[in-house]
Amino acid sequence: MALDADIRDALTRGLSPEHLEVINESHLHAGHSGDDGSGESHWQVVIGAASLDGKSRLAKHRAVHDALGPDIIDRLHALAITFR
Repeated sequence: MALDADIRDALTRGLSPEHLEVINESHLHAGHSGDDGSGESHWQVVIGAASLDGKSRLAKHRAVHDALGPDIIDRLHALAITFR
């Protein structure tokens, strides 16, 4: 399964978002540090979930990382998260 599908599935299962965008930004970083040549190193997630409402920004980031789990996190070089 492609990493975008893994990210989407993990966040859907873990946080039940009402809004979720998973954007591969790896092409913007080709040849830069952290680019492993896979085309799946740099990601942006835009997420809105009631389960995140009322949490601090740090708690929201932790919740996203927890939902992704170490297997997915270890496959990322960079993850930008925007909350809606």
